[in-house]
This record gives sequence, C-alpha cells and structure tokens, in this order.
Amino acid sequence: MTPVRSTASCWRMVIATGSPNLKVPSLPFPDGRTHLAGFLDYLQAECGLALNTRKAYGRDLKRFLAEMSQQGLGSLSDLTPGHLDRYVRSLRQVGLGDSSSARAVAAVRMFCRYLVLQRVLAEDVSASILRPKTWHRLPTVLGEQAVQALLAAPQAADDAHALRDRALLMLLYATGIRATEAATLCINDVNFTLGVARVLGKGAKERIVPVADAALEALQNYMKQCRPALQPASQALFVSRSGRPLAREDVYRIVRKYVRRAGLRGRIGPHTLRHSFATEVLANGADLRSVQEMLGHADVASTQVYTHVDAARLKAVHKKYHPRP
Repeated sequence: MTPVRSTASCWRMVIATGSPNLKVPSLPFPDGRTHLAGFLDYLQAECGLALNTRKAYGRDLKRFLAEMSQQGLGSLSDLTPGHLDRYVRSLRQVGLGDSSSARAVAAVRMFCRYLVLQRVLAEDVSASILRPKTWHRLPTVLGEQAVQALLAAPQAADDAHALRDRALLMLLYATGIRATEAATLCINDVNFTLGVARVLGKGAKERIVPVADAALEALQNYMKQCRPALQPASQALFVSRSGRPLAREDVYRIVRKYVRRAGLRGRIGPHTLRHSFATEVLANGADLRSVQEMLGHADVASTQVYTHVDAARLKAVHKKYHPRP
C-alpha cells in the first residue's frame, strides 16, 4: 500500500526539491484561499508589483499556509507571532537559500499587513519576526574569452534558429537587459537608425538603452533571414519555432543551451550576461548614474555592487601577476 503524503509534507517536498512535477496540494483552509487571492490582486492594483514578483509571492504564501495548517491553525484570524517564528525556523530546516528565505519572509510580512487592512488581524503579528540574514555575494561575471566563446556558439550550430539565438545573446550582452525585457521586446522597439532599443522594465517603466553595432548587425541578420518565416503577423521580436513570442523561461533555456555548447561551467544564465555588461562598462570608464539608467535600477546602490566586482577582479589580477620580493 502506497503511503499517503500529508498536505504539509507535500509542501515541504516542494520547498526542498523545487520539483515542478510534484502535484501541488490545494490550500489547507478556506479563508487562506480567499485572502491569498485578494492579496495577489492587491499587489497588482495597489502596489504595482511585476508579474514574476507576484507569482513568487503566491508560491511562497501557499507554502506558508500549508505550514500553518501543519501547525494546527484553523483560521488566519488566529495567527500569532509564535506561528511565524516556527515558520521561519522551518525555512532553515528545509535548506531554502538565503535570498529565497528572505523573500518568503517578506511575502509573509506583506500578507500580514494586508490582513490588518482587511480587519482579519487586529495587529501586525509579523512586526517582531526577523528576516533571515542574506550574504551579499558578488555577482558572477564572464571573462572576455568566455564571452566570445558563448557568443560564437550559435554560429557553429546547425539549428535553423541559430541566427535568432545569436541575436538574442548579442543583445543581452550588449545592453545588459533582463531576460523578461528581452522576451517582451517588439520589432518596432529597436531603432536601427539611432542604435537604441525601447525596453519595458520592472514596474512597467520604459527606458531607452543603446545597442552596440555588433548586436545591431546580428539583429538585422536575424530580421532579414530568419524572422519573416516564423510569424510575420506577430509584432514580437523574438519568437519560437511555432511563432509564439518567447517567454522568460525560453530565454533562460536558450542561454543555457549555448553555455553547454561553449563548454563553460558554473551557473551561467541571462543575468550573468547582465552582470558582465555592467562590470565591463564601469571598468571602461562609464559613470555610475549612466549605468544605473541603462540597467533600469531604481536605486544606485544596486549598481554600485559592480564597482566592487571590478575591484575584486583587479585585486585577483594584481595578486597573480605582481612580482613578489
């Protein structure tokens, strides 16, 4: 006889493995389902959070509600700081990463404040819980040889979409735009005459980014030789074999495909190209504010991390090549 997993144990397995094939259980108690739906609408209408952020918060809160059911909570109106303390400890026990744990706690804190607004809770029971400490790791960047190997990988491919993939890789590295931003580009967002692209970033904020000549050339080759045969009626710049616009996940899949083909190791994705772009332009003399605008950072502190990356790289070179007495 096959043992039946409890709802909470299923959620623990989702947290621990991240398996997309595991069937996700329904929410454990009725008012949890109702208030979660209302909260996600609130995040969109009142807070203006991006779709990917709302999805992540939704996943985090489903896990949270399953854990609350395991603790014996019957209604959100009975939520206490003790429930939340035990939940934070459970995040450590399942081995969730620092940033994922911090986001999960942030989601719960926002949810609790929403429950106060809805008069489900009399007070914010999350006020006393501490967010897990996150270590600020320097982002991974690619060296010049690794970048060249990656950008050259589609040229050697026998795939009909090699032109599309090369154009995508070149654009990601030449502009530092995010995977979602690349996926949502339309054909008329690229101005080949001016050498710029109009990008829709986080919070539906538009910005104009310069596009290097090499990337423009790769885009023009793709537009002339490959794009018309895919889906002429679509306005999306990058489309799949079936003609549908690429999704964020498709961009990640394409990048990782050529990372393997180029023989590169490590966790390298679209954001690695973004990190590499930012580090290179700062190292070559670009001012911090200009790079902030190109990357679409709301806070210049997010951009400043790349100055530390370049300093760390210079120190490594110095240590390797400086003559010792």
